[in-house]
Amino acid sequence: MNYQETINWMFNQLPMYQLQGASAYKKDLTNAILLVNHLGNPQEKLKSIHVAGTNGKGSTSHMLSSILQVAGYKVGLYTSPHLKDFKERIKINGIEISESFVCDFINSNKIFFEANDMSFFEMTVGLAFNYFVKEKVDIAIIEVGMGGRLDATNVITPLISVITNIALDHTQFLGDTLEAIAFEKAGIIKPGIPGVIGEYTPETKPVFLAKAKENHSVIYFASELISENYPSDLIGDYQVHNKKTVIETIAVLNSQNEFKISEAKIKSGLLNVVKNTGLEGRWQQLGEFPKIICDTAHNKNGLEIVMKQIQKEKFNTLHIVLGVVNDKDLDEILPLFPTNAVYYFCKPNIPRGLETTILQEKARKHHLSGMAYSSVTEAYSQSRNNSTKNDFIFIGGSTFVVAELPLNKGL
Repeated sequence: MNYQETINWMFNQLPMYQLQGASAYKKDLTNAILLVNHLGNPQEKLKSIHVAGTNGKGSTSHMLSSILQVAGYKVGLYTSPHLKDFKERIKINGIEISESFVCDFINSNKIFFEANDMSFFEMTVGLAFNYFVKEKVDIAIIEVGMGGRLDATNVITPLISVITNIALDHTQFLGDTLEAIAFEKAGIIKPGIPGVIGEYTPETKPVFLAKAKENHSVIYFASELISENYPSDLIGDYQVHNKKTVIETIAVLNSQNEFKISEAKIKSGLLNVVKNTGLEGRWQQLGEFPKIICDTAHNKNGLEIVMKQIQKEKFNTLHIVLGVVNDKDLDEILPLFPTNAVYYFCKPNIPRGLETTILQEKARKHHLSGMAYSSVTEAYSQSRNNSTKNDFIFIGGSTFVVAELPLNKGL
């Protein structure tokens, strides 16, 4: 199979959460362990940092990668989901995995994958581990897909376990309380391995402390860190918390005496995250007159911060292009959106995308008014046609809405 055929096979024939939802979620690590055993346990040959959390884990992972790259290390970066192309999920020093490596890996292991009903996510994790070992990376930043305890990435024993924050999301899988979700995320904390917690609440802190005590692990709470707010090219307000998490993680890494990262390298790495890693979709500016911003925030915690940041902007009229997936609790997120905006409702082009008319009708009940459009592209185009140079356009509600935008065309 060529690259496109390989990707189509992975997407269409095997369960994948971002397309199918609940049917792709597995209840234990049996398959993940079977897979890494089949591959010769590449994860045991990797030095890694494991990153979990409800929000911010992608930004945190990319910041860590950028800093370590600037410090002169060969850095593997595994994240999900991708925006435009599957290869975005697996990078070394900001360069995506090659199409030929993806094809060779899938084709050579296809019989095993089929025989053992490997999920899209399990295959991709195995591919990343295999690639990073073969390319001899110095360190790999591994982002959890969902949860932590039962995530396919949780077969690694990292140098540091990082949990950015806890909020209510994926409650159908992870539990419907902060304590329950924290328990799942804390599942990445390994015996004797230090953990860095980005943010905590009165409900989640005891869960982290209990897990640390059980595993004889030292826990660092980054939110208690008093440090300079280093500037970064990731400019969303929420990045303040992520930067603290990253700085604390680098400090712990330095204390282990395997890696040496100076303050100058930290500053340079934070200033050049997009350039070094290719991260997109985090409070990303797509236009200037009118100002156009997109963001992948999609749950209550993330959207609250983004909506507050929008209100800090100066504009005549606010235009919001909005689309969501069909398992989103609309009664939870729609009240966060301003009623004085003009809305352009759309459906992300995936099977889990919520039908536009349903979103429009639900939004109307929350006093959000606007027209329904057949695609993200049409909604975005109409928002631009209706705007003047002193207006503000925001596009979001789902990672998959942002994925359909022309992100790399600049201003």
